[in-house]
Amino acid sequence: MRANLHIKQGWIQGIEHVPSENHDKRPTGQEPEVLVIHCISLPPGEYGGSEICEFFQNRLDCSTHPYFEKIRSLRVSSHFLIERSGRIVQFVSTEHCAWHAGVSEYLGRAAVNEFSIGIELEGLDDTTFEDAQYDALGGLSRVLIEAYPRLMSESVVGHSDIASGRKTDPGPGFDWTRYKQLITNL
Repeated sequence: MRANLHIKQGWIQGIEHVPSENHDKRPTGQEPEVLVIHCISLPPGEYGGSEICEFFQNRLDCSTHPYFEKIRSLRVSSHFLIERSGRIVQFVSTEHCAWHAGVSEYLGRAAVNEFSIGIELEGLDDTTFEDAQYDALGGLSRVLIEAYPRLMSESVVGHSDIASGRKTDPGPGFDWTRYKQLITNL
């Protein structure tokens, strides 16, 4: 990730922006305190298409794959997507709540969307992620941690950590040790 990236009104400058309407305002005075790492692929196990962006924008053509019928009624988003190539796409300003965590709890606090930033990695929770994704994720995380004082490297969790029993991502394919080394070397 380029060192000249910075945040302006919650948007990382220097990456692609694909705005999603699937968000809410953060509660007054609430800054991000938690980074939530997710993974997604649409259709499951297929990479490189435009389906994730279309899904987060409520534009997914559900007639193109049988799996899409199962998710037709969902309205979700994330702040960021990191594709297999390392390309980063932003959907929601970090000043707003993306709809990524669902029913969730972190350290006894519910409604994790209100105080978190969601980052989706293109992939499945039982497969490994690409070097380019770790590089992009490490760089993006450092920019966010530096921009938001309440956000610390210790407050990075997986979706499975805040929605245990309901979610399994980013799963055993995600190398937490490698990622933590990338973000603690600030």
